[in-house]
Amino acid sequence: MGKKKTNFFENFANWATNATGSSTAFIIAITVIIIWGITGPVFNYSDTWQLIINTGTTIVTFLMVFLIQKSQNKDSKAVHLKLNELLASHQGASNRMVNLEDLTEIELDHLHKFYVQLSDFAEEEDDITCTHSIDAAKDNQAQKLNSFKSKIYYINARNQKNSSKQSK
Repeated sequence: MGKKKTNFFENFANWATNATGSSTAFIIAITVIIIWGITGPVFNYSDTWQLIINTGTTIVTFLMVFLIQKSQNKDSKAVHLKLNELLASHQGASNRMVNLEDLTEIELDHLHKFYVQLSDFAEEEDDITCTHSIDAAKDNQAQKLNSFKSKIYYINARNQKNSSKQSK
């Protein structure tokens, strides 16, 4: 894929995510809490003593939210791309599913109902279609499109779409 170009924040976020998700980080956090607890009698459990742990944990939590979100976004994007690859390369898969994350909640609920029904139908079948690589995705798309062009629902949807464009 070529040389990776990452900025300082990207490198720091990757390092911090790995560091804070480690056993060492957990042990350090437990140690800090134990030390704080042990020092309670020394400071007579004062407001300042309590404020130290409250402020420290608030700051760490605040920063970790952004770090976790950054990591989550990157992981989510990678998973979407992997799933898109599977959809695009599978002969029997609909390529319209590639960008489902852009749909509204209502549209996703509608699709969910459709797939529940499809699952019920699939229980009656035992045919498993073969898979293809991304190299064959273009050919698969052409084959799918040619197959659907003769279906009445495709013809009706196409006519409806053309009617909408003409009325604008």
